Amino acid sequence: MEHQKVRRTWWKTALGVLFTALMLFPLYWMVNVSFTQRSAIRSGDVFPRHFTLSHYDVVLHQQLPYLGTSIVVGLGTVVLTLVISAPAAFALSKLYVPGRRALSFVLLVAQMIPAVVMALGFYTIYTRLGILDTLPGLILADSTIAVPFGVMLFTAFMAGIPAELLQAAQIDGASHWRSFRSVVMPIARNSAVTVGLFAFLWAWSDFLFASTLNREGGKLRPITMGLYDYIGSQNQEWGPLMATAVLASIPTALLLLVAQRYVAAGVTAGAVKD
Repeated sequence: MEHQKVRRTWWKTALGVLFTALMLFPLYWMVNVSFTQRSAIRSGDVFPRHFTLSHYDVVLHQQLPYLGTSIVVGLGTVVLTLVISAPAAFALSKLYVPGRRALSFVLLVAQMIPAVVMALGFYTIYTRLGILDTLPGLILADSTIAVPFGVMLFTAFMAGIPAELLQAAQIDGASHWRSFRSVVMPIARNSAVTVGLFAFLWAWSDFLFASTLNREGGKLRPITMGLYDYIGSQNQEWGPLMATAVLASIPTALLLLVAQRYVAAGVTAGAVKD
């Protein structure tokens, strides 16, 4: 029986390996080109026969400020998103808020607005406020994408928290704010990690807001704009470009590895009720 089961499933495993290899091949090619000398890139060798680290040397000297900007913007977006979305979700799920169904619908619609439309609106507002090409401006713009998602995910989880827990806290004299900080948020740890991770990834990969709200030509450019230093109408520096992409992928890959357990629990939070 076991042999028959193995025979029936081996082809599924083979297909899974094949599809995984196809999906990961662009990632491998990016790493391959980043270690290949410029003169040998066009030969298209599957392995970097003309190995070099010069591309990474160039990137480390030119792109580190942009990496720093991306990290600051990403972390700032995480903090702002959590500070806004968690209390808002608590209010929508556990407190009486007039028109909360309408608010939930507005949050859903907000995620459907094209980013280019929001970027043009931000440009007009930021010009009047004088905050173009600033870190707070980029953080605020990136948070507008993450906050609706954070509120919806937190609300789905907090709605499943037993009311008895909050009632017990109120009997002990805790206010709504104290109940939120001491009871709800410790339980919502997985959801908070999930919201924070997605907020960081959105801010890290943002190009549209960064390119639209950058007036000074590159003082505070994130790494997504730093990539375009190696792409021009007359020249393409594929080695440094791929090396920059590899370095830009490392923080997000590490975050996903560290937080994958919390993300799996946070995404499914609130999906099943007892």
